[in-house]
Amino acid sequence: MSVFTLAQGAKEAVLLPELVALTERHRRACLPYRRILDAIGAVGPYERVADLPWLPVRLFKTHELRSVPESAVFRVLTSSGTTGQRPSRVYLDREAAAAQPRMLAATLRAVLGGRRLPMLIVDSRSVVRDPTLSARGAGVLGMMNFGRDHTFVLDEGGGLDAEAVKGFLARHGGAPYLIFGFTFMAWSHLRELGLDLSQGVLIHSGGWKRLAEQAVDHATFRERLGEECGLRRIHDFYGMVEQIGTVFLEGPDGGGLYCPDFADVVIRDPETWQEAPVGVPGLIEVVSTLPTSYPGHVLLTEDLGVVHGVDDGVWPGKRFSVLGRLPRAEARGCSDTAARTAA
Repeated sequence: MSVFTLAQGAKEAVLLPELVALTERHRRACLPYRRILDAIGAVGPYERVADLPWLPVRLFKTHELRSVPESAVFRVLTSSGTTGQRPSRVYLDREAAAAQPRMLAATLRAVLGGRRLPMLIVDSRSVVRDPTLSARGAGVLGMMNFGRDHTFVLDEGGGLDAEAVKGFLARHGGAPYLIFGFTFMAWSHLRELGLDLSQGVLIHSGGWKRLAEQAVDHATFRERLGEECGLRRIHDFYGMVEQIGTVFLEGPDGGGLYCPDFADVVIRDPETWQEAPVGVPGLIEVVSTLPTSYPGHVLLTEDLGVVHGVDDGVWPGKRFSVLGRLPRAEARGCSDTAARTAA
């Protein structure tokens, strides 16, 4: 079933009581979170999702925030970071760990369909063999669950493996297949191949800062890959380890990122902290019903974004774009840093 079904009013009506219940659940179970809510006087009632108290995403780098006993922690996820940065730590119990891949699969099903497609990976196999798995490797490994006959575009040394790609296309090039890669690497290596990839469905994420330095925006990215590779089905996504399993997916028309039914965004004015109107940039707040084992359900990010429209796109709900990092905010590290290393 699709997770892009709810118009904004209906989504608000569904999300608000679930998020209020999560706020109270985490207030009872997580002492540091309770202290924060007490300090800011967050007692409700909350009439809108935008009224809910938010946590700065950076807190997960400096505080242990979990709403389950230590004995119930099944997995601890850490964000990537450039050298010297402290990573975020996210605590999952078995319930939360099971929900994450299930809801990620439901989100990607909107563009990939219900069966696993043959998969081209714009990276090297060595990235998933490293025993100290990087965020880049974890991203590739996670996406591999949605494909089969995995073929890497780069060889072990990071060079282009055109013969492997030609063999893949000989086997699968006549029907839809999945291509995954971080944005900068997809831009650099797919065009370098010089092959017809017109049956591919490209899923990519991150790396826009590096492309911005080359004056490559979303429109240019899509246009050039269409002209040079035949790629027409291209989908960016936005997500973070602090809300693992929740991704905001670019629609089929390339007109922006959309929110799945279990999540939403609020754009906040960085001076007043009030919700910014459509068309006015601000800080991105992400909300999701998935974080049940830690208080990550309402997070203020360090990313700038803008809502372009509401219930006016190919899917219902808010349609938005990420404009970049807040000035002086630290680099996230998971794609731009990896791309620089690979380059």
